[in-house]
Amino acid sequence: MRIGVYLAHPQPGSFNHAVFDAVVEELRGQGCRVFAHDLCAEGFVPLLSADETRTVGASAGGHDSQLSLHRSEVATLDALVFVHPNWWGMPPAVLTGWVQRVLAPGVAYKLGAAEGEPVGLLKAGRALVLNTSDTPANREESEFGDPLERIWAACVLPYVGVTDVRRIVFRTVTDSTDRTRSAWLHQARQEAAALLA
Repeated sequence: MRIGVYLAHPQPGSFNHAVFDAVVEELRGQGCRVFAHDLCAEGFVPLLSADETRTVGASAGGHDSQLSLHRSEVATLDALVFVHPNWWGMPPAVLTGWVQRVLAPGVAYKLGAAEGEPVGLLKAGRALVLNTSDTPANREESEFGDPLERIWAACVLPYVGVTDVRRIVFRTVTDSTDRTRSAWLHQARQEAAALLA
C-alpha cells in the first residue's frame, strides 16, 4: 500500500512528532510505501494564491515544485494519515493550507451536478486522523460540538472520495504521564496497522 502521513506541528520533539514517527515506523515495518511529510519542517507554504483559485488540475500553482509533488503523490495514495493538535477547533494553518492547495479541483475532486455535489477523485478509500488535545472530551462535545470531527469526517475527506474516516484523540496531553503517552503511541501504531486490514 501507498500511504501518505502528514504532520502539522511546528515544535520539534512535540508529542505530535512522536505519534508521527511511530506511525511512519509501523507502516514501513508492515511493508507499506510511506510518503512522510513534516509540513512545518519542509516549509510548506499554506497560502493559496489567486492563480491557484483560477486554474484547475495538477498544473494549477505554476512552478511550485513542492505543490506539484504533493498533488502528484496524493493522487496515487491508498490511504492518508493526518497527525495534528486541536488548535481553536481547527488544524494548524499549515495543514489547512495544505488541504486548500493540494486537495484542489481537478486533483482531488470535481463538481458534478449543478447543485455543486462533488465527485471525489482520490484513490484513497481510508483516512486516519490522530489529534492531540487539552480539552476534555465532554467539554469538547457539549460546548464546541467537536469541530475537528465535522471538518475531517463531514467536510473534507468525503468531498474528495474518502469513505472510511477514522479519528482518534489523545487527551489531555499537557498533564499526561510518560506511561499514558507510551500507551497512546502503541494505540497510534495499532490504528495505523488497521488501515491495512
